[in-house]
Amino acid sequence: MAHMDATLGASPSGQLAHKPTGRISDPIFVGLLWASGLFVLVLLGLIIAMLFHGGLPALKEFGAAFLWSTSWNPVTEKFGAGVMVFGTLFSAIIAVIVALPLSFGIAFFLTEIAPMKLRRPIGVAVQLLAAIPSIIYGMWGFFIVVPLIAAYIQPPLIEWLGPLPVIGALFQGPPLGAGMLTAGLILALMILPFITAMFVEVLESVPPMIKESAYGVGATTYEVYRNVSVPYGRTAMVGAVMLGLGRALGETMAVTFVIGNATRMSASLFAPGSTIASTIANEFPEAPMGSLKLQALLQLGFILFVISFIVLALSRLLVRSKLKS
Repeated sequence: MAHMDATLGASPSGQLAHKPTGRISDPIFVGLLWASGLFVLVLLGLIIAMLFHGGLPALKEFGAAFLWSTSWNPVTEKFGAGVMVFGTLFSAIIAVIVALPLSFGIAFFLTEIAPMKLRRPIGVAVQLLAAIPSIIYGMWGFFIVVPLIAAYIQPPLIEWLGPLPVIGALFQGPPLGAGMLTAGLILALMILPFITAMFVEVLESVPPMIKESAYGVGATTYEVYRNVSVPYGRTAMVGAVMLGLGRALGETMAVTFVIGNATRMSASLFAPGSTIASTIANEFPEAPMGSLKLQALLQLGFILFVISFIVLALSRLLVRSKLKS
């Protein structure tokens, strides 16, 4: 019997002689998954800690007024983030205002109107826009867009809209070309493919039966788009817009080329300005290690992170509200 048991234990199937390897590999696999997930949190935490700790001396030096002060003078070492925060939000809002209707139009054209022969080439062209490096956008904006705006766009707008009582403040100033409007237009072109791609995915996910039912009761193409397609995917569309806004908030090189890089605040769309990212890109190489200027730049980076986090939180709240409604 003992010989028979030994023979059975050494059978070719190995079911009695060998322990299943899954019992060993599964804990290792689960541990690697935990490590991968925690790595993201640890890395994010280290970045936040570095920015906060590095910029804390500047916050202690200038207090809470650092957040809204418009002074940025490296000579007198008086620093404030007000101009940069304003420029970051202003240019990003312009970009979203310009890119949103264009994205809606392109996405609906590709999903409903365009012939099949044109859908793929136009779709590929939109995707190629996302692949262009930001510095190329900046160079193109500096050499092409800025002169065109200064020569053909800003002069008539200043003449026609500048004297108006309320909105005239947005269209006043010399036609320099570089400024908030130009930066917003370049940013709009950069976030356009991201928003459009998500809109296309959302519109293609609408069940054809719902749209065919709307057409069957006499709805026009516009009515189907407004009352069927957009309501069906509005939750994902809100997320797409917020994704584009977050992309615009953190853009650096393209904005640096075309915004004018002036540390002063103006309500005019044509006035030069600066963003948090462009200021860091311009002045970080010239900031001595341990200087108050470097600490102020690190604090600017922390403020940009906080703004991006707020935008993400708002997008989550909007998505949840849309889901509940």
